[in-house]
Amino acid sequence: MNPRLAAARALAAVLSGKASLNSSLPAQLDKVDDRDRGLTQDLAFGTARWEPRLSALAARLLQKPFKAADTDIQALLLVGLYQLFYSRIPAHAAIGETVGCADKLKKPWAKALLNAVLRRAQREGEALLTELEHDPVVRTAHPRWLQKALKAAWPEHWEAICAANNAHPPMILRVNRRHKTRDQYLQLLADAGIAAAASGFSQDGIVLTEPGDVRGLPGFAEGWISVQDEAAQLAADLLELAPGQRVLDACCAPGGKTCHLLEVQPGLSGVVAVDLEAKRMVRVKENLDRLGLSAELIAADARATDQWWDGKPFQRILLDAPCSATGVIRRHPDIKLTRQADDIPALATLQGELLDALWPTLQVGGMLLYATCSTLPTENTEVIEAFLARTPGARELDIAGQNGNPPPGLKQPHGRQLLAQEGGHDGFYYAKLIKISAA
Repeated sequence: MNPRLAAARALAAVLSGKASLNSSLPAQLDKVDDRDRGLTQDLAFGTARWEPRLSALAARLLQKPFKAADTDIQALLLVGLYQLFYSRIPAHAAIGETVGCADKLKKPWAKALLNAVLRRAQREGEALLTELEHDPVVRTAHPRWLQKALKAAWPEHWEAICAANNAHPPMILRVNRRHKTRDQYLQLLADAGIAAAASGFSQDGIVLTEPGDVRGLPGFAEGWISVQDEAAQLAADLLELAPGQRVLDACCAPGGKTCHLLEVQPGLSGVVAVDLEAKRMVRVKENLDRLGLSAELIAADARATDQWWDGKPFQRILLDAPCSATGVIRRHPDIKLTRQADDIPALATLQGELLDALWPTLQVGGMLLYATCSTLPTENTEVIEAFLARTPGARELDIAGQNGNPPPGLKQPHGRQLLAQEGGHDGFYYAKLIKISAA
């Protein structure tokens, strides 16, 4: 299959609200030649990344919008525009190959339209984009609701956040302390001619200068390393783990933090990892198996403690709460298409319900670490503020720096917010809570 057609089909499912790229793209990748898989991924993710700009340009170039039944042609046009403005593909190839895909969609009528619009974009697109950039949606390539929310929450940082969201994410490794120190693994990379540097906050993190296939790195199959963003790596140390503790990892999939907890503290009495979807637990099991680790895996709604909790208290709880994922847009750019403003209050309600449900499972004197990959205060500091107000037995703990580093992120009324950094960590939020009484 033509990679442009594969990307357009995956994107059409996203544009019509039926899927994310994580769910729609794999089936399309299976239909293209191995040599075209990378191009297909770039076309799909790149078009999603710049969709607010590309859609604004398309609206100027089209006489009327596409019908709902022609979302596939709309997606194909956006893929064509992405090639013209954000790829090194020659314009004649980008236009010719894209136009030809209309036949495969059984819509030959669209060939003339696509050809005319893409050729006009080739001639006038740069000038039209310049005209459109007075609109911050076009300038930042973020949907209006999100652009406004970021500007309201982070008036001094919002444009830098948008720029980081639009950048390609770095590839960051987590060194498994059970096998190697970070310095030892950095030396292995240097010996292999792979450029890398220590991350700034996580003592286990390594940033590769150039992303690559992790399977080709030293010791991957043996469990020496995993791929995990530096911000996510902070959770294990923030929990202040000690031998003998029983730990709950709630909303655990895909299991990166579950594995890190066990790497950091081999003497834990046990880790219970809960996630809503059984199919997502398969990935958790695969990660644990590769690293030679074990945990009790439970597929359940973490709020329904009567269905999965055995009544034995936890000394530590990691609640990596479901959220808007606005801190990891650069890794999942289709969030710009799938997430809506109305989702945020509903997510905040869910986050509060998870806190309320899990708090009784925590031992007095125990700690709960609340985490999200969101950059919106509605899901972060405001959730913690509301929980503290209704929970007399809860107190907040300061988040200090680790291993001589300053505290990560920006101090908030509650917790600390990490904003996505170009070449650095993702956007993330943490708050530490201690249970001072059972009240």
